[in-house]
Amino acid sequence: QVQLVESGGGLVQPGGSLRLSCLGSGRTFSNYGMGWFRQAPGKEREFVAAIRWSGGSTYYADSVKGRFTISRDNAKNTVYLQMNSLKPEDTAVYYCAAGLRVYSVSSPGEYNYWGQGTQVTVSS
Repeated sequence: QVQLVESGGGLVQPGGSLRLSCLGSGRTFSNYGMGWFRQAPGKEREFVAAIRWSGGSTYYADSVKGRFTISRDNAKNTVYLQMNSLKPEDTAVYYCAAGLRVYSVSSPGEYNYWGQGTQVTVSS
């Protein structure tokens, strides 16, 4: 079992930056593919970014490509989402997720464990 706890959300002005962290429990954290998803009010949860267990492959939604960077430190059981050039449309609750066998990285159903979410608000 893996427990995930997100942190780093908050209020930021358009054009600003935030770094989200997701701390995972369990000795097998490094075996899991990790993803970040977000959900805005009245909208479905959407894929943001994902990273394979080794960190060798990363994937991004078109809407965040070039602005967001996903990374992981398996020694610290942590995955990060660096968010730059933030826009008001990035406002959402951001969730991290872990999956042992993730084939379609953008599909929420591929992930076994989810964090509780952290709010990101981009507003002037």
